[in-house]
Amino acid sequence: MSETIISADLVDRHNAARKADLERDYQSLGERLDRRGIAIDAIRDKVEEFAVAIPSWGVGTGGTRFARFPGPGEPRDIFDKIEDCAVIRQLTQATPTVSLHIPWDKADPNRLKQAASRFGLGFDAMNSNTFSDAKDQKLSYKFGSLSHADAGTRRQAVEHNLECIEIGKTLGSKALTVWIGDGSNFPGQVNFAKAFERYLDAMKEIYSGLPDDWKLFTEHKMYEPAFYSTVVQDWGTNYIIAKELGDKAFCLVDLGHHAPNVNIEMIVSRLIQFKKLGGFHFNDSKYGDDDLDAGSIDPYRLFLVFNELVDAELSGAEGFDPAHMLDQSHNVTDPIESLMLSAVEVQRAHAQALLVDRKALAEFQDANDALMATQTLKIAYRTDVEPILAMARLNTGGAIDPVAAYRAAGYRAKVAAERPAVASGGGGIV
Repeated sequence: MSETIISADLVDRHNAARKADLERDYQSLGERLDRRGIAIDAIRDKVEEFAVAIPSWGVGTGGTRFARFPGPGEPRDIFDKIEDCAVIRQLTQATPTVSLHIPWDKADPNRLKQAASRFGLGFDAMNSNTFSDAKDQKLSYKFGSLSHADAGTRRQAVEHNLECIEIGKTLGSKALTVWIGDGSNFPGQVNFAKAFERYLDAMKEIYSGLPDDWKLFTEHKMYEPAFYSTVVQDWGTNYIIAKELGDKAFCLVDLGHHAPNVNIEMIVSRLIQFKKLGGFHFNDSKYGDDDLDAGSIDPYRLFLVFNELVDAELSGAEGFDPAHMLDQSHNVTDPIESLMLSAVEVQRAHAQALLVDRKALAEFQDANDALMATQTLKIAYRTDVEPILAMARLNTGGAIDPVAAYRAAGYRAKVAAERPAVASGGGGIV
């Protein structure tokens, strides 16, 4: 039996006060869905099975390039982070794994594994960091890492990624995510072709170090910190990388890493079609890579992404097995609350996409009936699936209302008393 951070009795009392209302709401929604030929319990079962990983860095307070304002009870190390992640898992029952970032979370792998197993947590993809300099690092990544003009700097970055794989093997991880900030800030600063060639050579060496049952996820981002050109700037370049590296290489889609108005759901479809969709970093954005809470700005876009995912799953798309992870920066909210609600929003989009009448949609598409095709999606999107999400949490031992239970437990005040206050610092997302 896994340990829990928040008292099970408190969660039970919280649920008992809300259970009768939830059952009525669930029954009412079930009757309405039944008229559409949809079995509510089948949708609930799918929601219960769906999971999204928590980023270890997400439980800390984020910041901007200009300032960072620490919050109370911030985790002091990866072991505090694991405890915070355990709270999210306990109350939502949607986040069974944690994704680590090295060297931020570097510690004895066996101790990490033991700490996570106390709470029934596992480990998702490993994340390397060659976009900032670690303490006592010999060579700087100021002008790049895997694409750097200096062979020694590239070697250092390759060795770091290989170390991440070794750590992950002990933890039981099965994937490595590589994101680099390499690029340029001025025209003429780098030779585009040579930089990309150096990157591919370095990535091929990392790829050769993957265990047979691992995947390699490469992540594209159009800008920042390189504002003129970025080595892995879009999904097309990302696809080229995955094709060049081999069958274990896939593209990771971060929803915030695209220009405004880019059709992300179509990118998802293309990557599925050509068997190179690796997974997602879920967040939201208003102007750029804001790393806002998932579904906070454009929940319809999140739904449209899941519409493509559900369509691929139901059609039996070959090699379709995407990884799901949140990737957010929390500047003005309690990170635990934001991550809980974000996990729920991802589940919500999944549940709504499961309600789409696929047969009707296909018929409207074949008939070129644009109005009814888009209305078919809107009918599913407008359906309030909250009773399904809450019932899934109740059935799996979570909280009907995770944020209310969390606040009632006083967890933030408790850890604030135990963890020393962090002084306000400079910029940076973590």
